[in-house]
Amino acid sequence: MMKVKRGPWGRGSWGEAAAVLDPSKPKLTTSAMIASIASEGQRTSAAPFGEALVKVARERPDILGLTADLGKYTDLHVFGAAFPDRYYQMGMAEQNLMLAAAGLAHEGFTPFVTTYAVFAARRTYDFISQGIVEEGLNVKICCALPGLTTGYGPSHQATEDLAIFRGMPDLTIVDPCDALDIEQATQAIAAHHGPVYMRLLRGKVPLVLDEYDYRFELGKAKLLRDGAEILVISTGLMTMRALEAAQRLEADRVGVAVLHVPTIKPLDEATILREAGRTGRMVVVAENHSVIGGLGEAVAGVLLRGGVAPPRFRQVALPDAFLDAGALPTLHDRYGISAEAMAGSLRSCLQ
Repeated sequence: MMKVKRGPWGRGSWGEAAAVLDPSKPKLTTSAMIASIASEGQRTSAAPFGEALVKVARERPDILGLTADLGKYTDLHVFGAAFPDRYYQMGMAEQNLMLAAAGLAHEGFTPFVTTYAVFAARRTYDFISQGIVEEGLNVKICCALPGLTTGYGPSHQATEDLAIFRGMPDLTIVDPCDALDIEQATQAIAAHHGPVYMRLLRGKVPLVLDEYDYRFELGKAKLLRDGAEILVISTGLMTMRALEAAQRLEADRVGVAVLHVPTIKPLDEATILREAGRTGRMVVVAENHSVIGGLGEAVAGVLLRGGVAPPRFRQVALPDAFLDAGALPTLHDRYGISAEAMAGSLRSCLQ
């Protein structure tokens, strides 16, 4: 039987079509397209982005929703159902999508644009840069399937989107961790004037940060838990993984601090330098992104420029490679971003 390693180029829900097929292994029962990262029995919230945007839009008639044939798969369909006269389905034309949003922003509207992160980063970069960001327009680009949150393979896995967008001047970049983070971040970017790129977790999104007295603030990092041996600086879903790994290491009497960095740009350098500068702790940066060009290299630059030298510095990130297609639990283990894999990485860092 042929082994399928690369995902299809289409964007529909193809079920098992993109799963890695190997007759010597048990059949995978998880669809490659399922983007939920929730563990069995974990608390979740349905469509937090769509629900939060509806709440904001009730008080803000300037807010519009635009998508490129992906309303259902970015949770923008929730907004469309509530405000059909403010919802625009642009079809499979991402470049037109961005320029249409730019035109609407010029007229005083606040467009929330959704697509997949790979399409925004790869297909529309120049249109975002020249048509939206250089003009300082109030467009919010909110993209599903960031990093390794789909099993469709390189055609759909946005493993380099942060590296692509971090170099764009004047663009705010947000990478929320869970449903609470997405809800609060959506409210915050709606209140912020200027272009924003936000990574989205969609569907039934885990809910974890409500246990940590957390409140999203644009441009601010938050220390969720303290620990004497390791400081994990994390963003996006890897903050969730870091918290899970820290709990596992408690049994080994290893103290793991977790500093959540939901805003990649502008980076909260002062908090990072303060926490990384505490004596004796090694620093591990964890992100659902390539090891190249993301939060890890951004933090390394901050530490170097700030004259802070932790005893050791490590990264937990995706490899600089085109990743396989398959079921997400398998891929997260394979590429080291599951809770179990991350706990193992942290243990090995201490040896």
